Amino acid sequence: MVTKKKKEAHVVVTLVKRPSTEKLRKIAWSMGLRKMNDTKRYPDRPEIRGMIFAVKHLLSVTEES
Repeated sequence: MVTKKKKEAHVVVTLVKRPSTEKLRKIAWSMGLRKMNDTKRYPDRPEIRGMIFAVKHLLSVTEES
């Protein structure tokens, strides 16, 4: 029996401002955002949403379906 995979939603995140504190730098670094205007694509999961929420003032976020 073959099951179809659901198409998973994704979130595209771009670093638009420089992190000012060490805590914010660590969160951005752990998301793979090393330099200004770095863009990464992640699956829409609660873990990723939590990291985005912590540094939401530094990011530009768009959702893909």
